[in-house]
Amino acid sequence: MKITSFEAFAQANATRLILGSMPGVESLRRQQYYAYPHNCFWKIMGELFSFDYHISYDERMDNLLQNRIALWDTVQCCVRPGSMDSDIKHASPNDFEKLFKDCPNIKKVFFNGQAAHKLFIKHQKQMSLPELELIVLPSTSPANAAISYQKKLEAWRQIIS
Repeated sequence: MKITSFEAFAQANATRLILGSMPGVESLRRQQYYAYPHNCFWKIMGELFSFDYHISYDERMDNLLQNRIALWDTVQCCVRPGSMDSDIKHASPNDFEKLFKDCPNIKKVFFNGQAAHKLFIKHQKQMSLPELELIVLPSTSPANAAISYQKKLEAWRQIIS
């Protein structure tokens, strides 16, 4: 089944971008980034930026904006049954040239896992992008169970520096 990602969540003053690969089934169903309850993305963001991750989705997104963080995915559309990154086929990239033009202050890109990074690298060669610092972080997905929550949190601290 062909699926499509969300629009970029960004404001012109953003300085950092977090990229996932493609929203999972629950996120697409709810039209919310990281909606699967066992994904620890929002728990980590809450700890790093001092907000209760149980607040409403709109309030969580506002906290990212207040901290000048943009959120998006590397893939605009693809074929993928289920939610596993390894099942992504026929991926088309999002329009990063437009994003970086609209958000010229973004200098650091943080990848939520290896798959997001690999998909970005695969397609960036065809784009004209500014010089960026690319940082791969451990996936917050529950599928990444080999890494403890504490180790994920420590790695993700890079986003606040």
